[in-house]
Amino acid sequence: MEAPLEPYFAEPDPAVMQFPQHVPLRNSPRAAFPSVPEKAAACRVAILGFGTVGSSVARLIAENPASPVRLTHIFNRNVARKRADWVPKDAQWTECFNDVLDSDAEVVVELVGDVSAAREFVRRALEAGKHVVTANKQLIAHEAGELLALARRHGRRLGFGAAVAGGVPVIAGILEGLAADKLEKVTGILNGTCNYILSRMEKDHVPMAEAVREAQKLGYAEADPSADVDGFDARAKIAILAGVALGVSVTPEHIACRSITPLAPLDFEYARELHCTIRQLSVAELKDGQVFAHVQPALVPLTSPLARVNANENMVVATGRYGGNTVFSGPGAGGAPTAVAVLSDVMAIARGHAPAPDRAMVSLPVTSVSRQRNYLRFVVDDRPGILATLANALAREGIDIDAVLQHPGHPKTRLPFVITTEACEADALARAADHFSQCDFHVEPPLCVAMVE
Repeated sequence: MEAPLEPYFAEPDPAVMQFPQHVPLRNSPRAAFPSVPEKAAACRVAILGFGTVGSSVARLIAENPASPVRLTHIFNRNVARKRADWVPKDAQWTECFNDVLDSDAEVVVELVGDVSAAREFVRRALEAGKHVVTANKQLIAHEAGELLALARRHGRRLGFGAAVAGGVPVIAGILEGLAADKLEKVTGILNGTCNYILSRMEKDHVPMAEAVREAQKLGYAEADPSADVDGFDARAKIAILAGVALGVSVTPEHIACRSITPLAPLDFEYARELHCTIRQLSVAELKDGQVFAHVQPALVPLTSPLARVNANENMVVATGRYGGNTVFSGPGAGGAPTAVAVLSDVMAIARGHAPAPDRAMVSLPVTSVSRQRNYLRFVVDDRPGILATLANALAREGIDIDAVLQHPGHPKTRLPFVITTEACEADALARAADHFSQCDFHVEPPLCVAMVE
């Protein structure tokens, strides 16, 4: 659970989107905030949605009275139940969105969560001449081009640094800190909920279901955790990063996505024996005129920085042709970190300062990685010839076995073991899997997990 593409894309050509130039904020200082004159007008902000993130943004403003941001409105359904006495007294609470549109608020911060409602609010705010900041990754992943074009037509900005990696400033870091490089790949642990679940399974050997329940109690996971564990949340975020880092327009539904739910604590034991751990990885790579993108659980070498990402942290590795790997990491979930990212976008807009790369966004074919090593875990009702049957199925597709691992002490009626393969084509592995998944000795469906270098 977390709050895709670039905060400031421009209008499509139609297949190409450019980034708009600076748009000054009305009636607001242009200088960086540390040097804003004492009497300069504060940036007036309205918040839509007073949930975990919205209330955290309001608290950041309230606890920093010297901040160059002033909270003018809080919009929420059934707003009476949301009132808090620590909110600045001059902030107006309302259930009527027109109160926000008709106000002197300069920036509308959209944090309502629901994509359909958010779409309407963002459109109407931009049309009313408001700048908009949002943390809604699904909205941005699917409609950034149209919304950014709308923002440009009205001379406004749309910021969404909080839509990826919570409080980690990865979007600004890529656009500004890596602007001179030619980025070719972005790899990330983008879902703090999944990372918390996998970290608990690894550290304390708890089953998946128990780790999910703990994540729900802590507020990391929703009552229905499927968006997180099945990879849909991370898929939207890697689509955003593909636009920000690689300059390509990717529809999230075109990105291959695999769930972490088949994993068991046993898999972490075998992974450790292979000098690896398991993480949900999101990857987008620009190569040979194609975008290779996927979200999936993967065995990651313990020597990789990605293996050391724990609890609800996020990490993004941007790989450039000239600068090599640049790592961004930090808290990827939670109200306070996301609120920092939201308010940072507000401040950037108020300064009239925003990254404006000249990279075009183009549409390219999207496919998943076709060749990789694999971890295959089986749980079988043991009998002679099982290993030979599996080996023959792999051999028929030209797939070489790298290793076979089996720990003692398990009952013969439920015997787990692992086969790792050399790098092979995904289609070949799929054909082999179709064959051996039909065998009658399986107690559980076979599990296939990628092994990254």
